Amino acid sequence: MTKYAFFLGCIAPLRYPGLEKSTRVVAAKLGIELVELEDASCCPAPGVIKSFSKDTWLAAAARNLALAEKQGLPIITICNGCYGSLFEAAHELNNHADVRAKANKFLKEIGMEYKGTTKVYHMAEVMFREVGIDKIKAKVTKPLDYKIATFYGCHFLKPSDIKKIDDPENPHMLDQLVEATGCVSVPRKQKYLCCGAGGGVRAAFGDVAKEFTKTNLENMKESGAKFIVDVCPFCHLQFDSSEKDLGFNIPVIHLSQLFGIAMGMSEKELGLSAHLVPVKL
Repeated sequence: MTKYAFFLGCIAPLRYPGLEKSTRVVAAKLGIELVELEDASCCPAPGVIKSFSKDTWLAAAARNLALAEKQGLPIITICNGCYGSLFEAAHELNNHADVRAKANKFLKEIGMEYKGTTKVYHMAEVMFREVGIDKIKAKVTKPLDYKIATFYGCHFLKPSDIKKIDDPENPHMLDQLVEATGCVSVPRKQKYLCCGAGGGVRAAFGDVAKEFTKTNLENMKESGAKFIVDVCPFCHLQFDSSEKDLGFNIPVIHLSQLFGIAMGMSEKELGLSAHLVPVKL
C-alpha cells in the first residue's frame, strides 16, 4: 500500500466533509494509505497570498512541505488550488537552493527547516497513473450510467510546462476516470473555462465570477449532463453555491464522491446533505 501525507486544505473539511470521507474510503479500497499531515496550515492560496508577497507564499508553503518531509512522505491533495500552490512552491524550493535558503530564514524562527525533498500530487493524478483504470473498474460494485460534465479547473493542469500530467489543451485523464464507473463524459463548448472563483475573483468581484459560472452551466445544461464532476473543492463551492441564484439545478459532486457512489457508499457517508443543490442518485 502506497503512503501519502494527506493535505486537506480549507474548503473540504469546513464546507464539504463528505469529500474528505469519500476520499479516505475510496483511497483505502484502491490501496492508497492516507497519513495525517498534522499541524498543516493553508496551502497558502496561490491567487491571494502569492499576489501580495511571493516570499510569504513560499515560506508558508515550505512549512507544509517540511511537515511532510519530516514524515518522509509525498503530499497528496484533492484540491486544485492546494495542488497548484504546493506543487509550484515545491518546484521552486526543490530546484533552487537560494530560494529554499530564503524560505528557511523564516522557518528557522519557528524551529523548522525544509531540505527540498517533498513531492506533491493530486489525488486524480495518483488514481490515473498509479492505481490505473483497470483496477478502479474492478472495484466498482455499482456501475453507473450518468451523463457527466467533467470539470478540470485551472490549477490541475497548469502551468503545464512543469506539471506535464496531461495535454493542457485536450486532456483526457478526468474523462477516463469518470468513465471507469460506467458513466459517460459528455462533450460541451468551452469545456476548460475557469469556474470563475479563482484568483480572488469570487471574493472581490462576485458578479464577474458568476458570469463565468453561468457560461459554464449553460454549456453543461446544453450537453445534457446529469451531474458536474470536479476535482477541486473551490470549484465545487462556486458551482454549488451559485446555481440557485443563476437559475440552474445541476448537482455537483467531487470525483471521490462519484467513485464512492460506484463503490457502494451510502448518501450519508458521501456527505451529500451538505450540498446546496440536492443530489438525487
